[in-house]
Amino acid sequence: MSELELEQRTNIKFLLKLGKSGNEIREMLVQVYGDNVMKKTTVYKWVKWFSEGRESVIDEERSGTATSRTEENITEVGQIVRENCRLTVRSIAEQVNIDRETVREILTEDLDMRKVCAKMVPKDLAKEQKQRRVTICQDLLKRQDDILDRVITGDETWVYQYNPETKRQSAQWKTANSP
Repeated sequence: MSELELEQRTNIKFLLKLGKSGNEIREMLVQVYGDNVMKKTTVYKWVKWFSEGRESVIDEERSGTATSRTEENITEVGQIVRENCRLTVRSIAEQVNIDRETVREILTEDLDMRKVCAKMVPKDLAKEQKQRRVTICQDLLKRQDDILDRVITGDETWVYQYNPETKRQSAQWKTANSP
């Protein structure tokens, strides 16, 4: 708090004790301090407080801002993510009943985690895989005991019994040391 603020608060208290109204006090402060006067709302706030019996012109101690980033919540978020690493920040926030930004801070700063997407696996076979297929086919041809009558061939079309997930849907939380 500046000396100018302290001085104006003291003057507000003094003028109020002389019986001046909020408007009169504001006008007198403007005459004395000009452009450096407190905002109108601040003047009226201090007039109200002094009228209600406040004596100190100095700000009261504040406890600080309340935070949801407690050890309890950090532990709970960590447990939830260990049970299901694919959850979104939103769903974790709903489970713990704290805001999403706090959950994000807990995950990234306190738990040192980040969300990664699954990598796409190429469909092309490696040289060893191709050779293994050739070897298996040659073994089958050598058998010649009607096994070829029971083989159904096809191309490499992939058929899913479900809808494959997108890259974003596969995203999961991981720590720096996890694979």
